[in-house]
Amino acid sequence: MPVVGQDDITQAVLSRDEVVRYLQGSGGQSPDEAQAAITGYLEELRTTQRYRMYRALQHPVYPILRKIERVTEDVRFVDEATRAGRVIYASNHKSHLDYLIEPIVLDDNRIRPPVIAAGINLFGGALGLIHKYVTGAIPIRRDTKDPAYLVTLKAYVAELLQRHDLFLYPEGGRTYSGEIKPFKTGLLHAALQSRRSDLVIVPTAIAYDLVLEDFILARQRVKRGQRPFGRELAEMVRYAVGYQSRCFVSFGRPIHARGFDPTARRDMVRLTRRVREAIGRLYKVVPTALVAAAIRPSVTRPELEDRIDQRIEILRSSGANLDVATGRAAVDAATGPLATRGIIVVEGDRYRVRQRAVLRYYSRTIDHLIRHRGGSLLTH
Repeated sequence: MPVVGQDDITQAVLSRDEVVRYLQGSGGQSPDEAQAAITGYLEELRTTQRYRMYRALQHPVYPILRKIERVTEDVRFVDEATRAGRVIYASNHKSHLDYLIEPIVLDDNRIRPPVIAAGINLFGGALGLIHKYVTGAIPIRRDTKDPAYLVTLKAYVAELLQRHDLFLYPEGGRTYSGEIKPFKTGLLHAALQSRRSDLVIVPTAIAYDLVLEDFILARQRVKRGQRPFGRELAEMVRYAVGYQSRCFVSFGRPIHARGFDPTARRDMVRLTRRVREAIGRLYKVVPTALVAAAIRPSVTRPELEDRIDQRIEILRSSGANLDVATGRAAVDAATGPLATRGIIVVEGDRYRVRQRAVLRYYSRTIDHLIRHRGGSLLTH
């Protein structure tokens, strides 16, 4: 079915005060120009969620899904939140697979499907048709400063939340360096403008033993421009050969939106920091990250285990979400995946670095927990 009443949403958007003011010329355009711009963007944002087809998508992507063991933590928070009212899921963003795995985790647990906010680069070709007409994703122009687009997007999100839950990635894109990026406030600000008294934000963290695009992301470290998704997909297929990983999706205690005023910048900054800190604490500290953080160019296994034990103590004092409790367990679990992927070389009891950039990428995934153990985990 279409995302409830697209014509209704369009009319509701056009009736909002901020949109009416823009149509009257507050954005510097003539009324006709403003009407054409907003109408065009509304058409771009229109989406359809066909739930039966959406669930059936799991079958054609099974060759990818079977490579990933999904582990879900504290889904009870989601169940309680969706029963009580409207939900925004705010997640960190590691991989293009996030768009596939996190909604399926919700579906596995019989949670009503949210509308997903995804970068517009994912809306080309067949994948774009699936997003627009099956999964119910809305395309986000992340870097545009066009005031007509911004006023339309915020109004659209506010009205969408009257009818649907929303899944968004506040980082605004995948992390290329490994760490959790600073959050953007735009979509959260738009969501709070829905003025729903039952609106909550569910912090959501996703972590992989191995990220499918790890070599691609680590090579760039900083995003220099938007590459065609078809090219990225071809590279992902290349690195999928022999790929196996666990994926942890961890849900946190809901944060009530009613305590934050969308017109107050201080409140929005406070909310963004609170959500980001919650996600940082939820983020699963997997063995590959521990090995990456502790390894030296050449190190014996006992030395590596000892270095990991030291980090585990720091992480435990930070309240980190640890997957293993000892350096030995971390090395046992991470050696095979990292060596098979060609990231490290193991010779007897000696471990050597082979792909330094990739190890740094994984090491940075837990930097927010180690660097700020004395206070707020994600304070800048």
